[in-house]
Amino acid sequence: MDTEKRLLSLDALRGFDMLFIMGFASLVVACCALFPGGADCWLARQMEHVSWDGLRHHDTIFPLFLYLAGLSFPFSYAKQVARGRTRSQIYGKIFYRGFALVVLGCIYNGFLQLKFPFRYMGVLQHIGLAWMFAALLFINCKTKTRVWIAAGILVGYYLLLRFVGAPDHPGADPFSYEGNLVGYVDRVLNRWFSFMHGRLYRGDFDPEGVLSILPAIVTAMLGMFTGEYVRKPESEVSGGKKTVNMLIAAAIMLVVGLLWSLQFPINKALWSSTFVLVVGAYSVAMFALFYWIIDVKGWKKWTTFFTVIGMNSITIYMGQRIINFRSIGNFFFGGIASLGGEAWANFIGALGYLAVSWLFLYFLYKKKVFLKV
Repeated sequence: MDTEKRLLSLDALRGFDMLFIMGFASLVVACCALFPGGADCWLARQMEHVSWDGLRHHDTIFPLFLYLAGLSFPFSYAKQVARGRTRSQIYGKIFYRGFALVVLGCIYNGFLQLKFPFRYMGVLQHIGLAWMFAALLFINCKTKTRVWIAAGILVGYYLLLRFVGAPDHPGADPFSYEGNLVGYVDRVLNRWFSFMHGRLYRGDFDPEGVLSILPAIVTAMLGMFTGEYVRKPESEVSGGKKTVNMLIAAAIMLVVGLLWSLQFPINKALWSSTFVLVVGAYSVAMFALFYWIIDVKGWKKWTTFFTVIGMNSITIYMGQRIINFRSIGNFFFGGIASLGGEAWANFIGALGYLAVSWLFLYFLYKKKVFLKV
């Protein structure tokens, strides 16, 4: 997307999303811990993943990022077409981006250290592959066809997991940790490709499993449906009407997801179809809110803090793995942190980490240095 035509709401929401994994979640927990019993309060628990079934705010970060990656594609695709790019060139760029994210994900997991067994799957790998397949569907299928494909994937995934449990745990609940097909597929692939010396995140299960890429494709598709709709000219659909319609779509997905969850639990580790719908509803609603405030009403002055993060989201994700922001933060804030007790030290430490991380991105932002994949 051209900078002048770029959806500021998209960058701001991406920045809001990434804020939670660049130290803000830890800051919230540390802030809660300053009060008696606060370390285990509802707000603090929202800053961590659920162990299996259920949903907390921390479970929405990854899928919201994937949704936003999908949302930006209709804009970049239109730009490529306008520039006269051939179909083969567009295919090449899609495959390149998918492959690049997989490679970055492997680097994030420590592949360059050559320590085996190695975890080949991860967040960036999941995003890269799910986005890539969704993008291929976008440029090859009409909107109505993609809607049916998305619905088919969600229903088919449910039926597959419901009626095909893990053969190595016969009789177990097909949606349980031990009995689900997602984990079984990864265990089998790990044995088949034992020469690659791979490992799963939890030993016998990986929350970014191969089979769960299927419903993740729908998460990316939801973003593309949104981007496609938002691209409609104002003469056809006003910004206000777009906002209302997005909120209606979010409400429908939420109701369907919650009702369906009575049979198919909301589960991030399985990327269950109900998880796709409920978090998809959250993603669409959040984007509608940011879009209305920023792009429709034009209230933009407050967005800089978030856009600094959102325009370099991959940079900070990788940077936290490579750069010791915590040590840098301790260098500047360690003295202040030592003036109080443990809770105070944790709060100042988390605040310092977030400040150093953001200032690093702000420096890149001012220099117009952006990592694009």
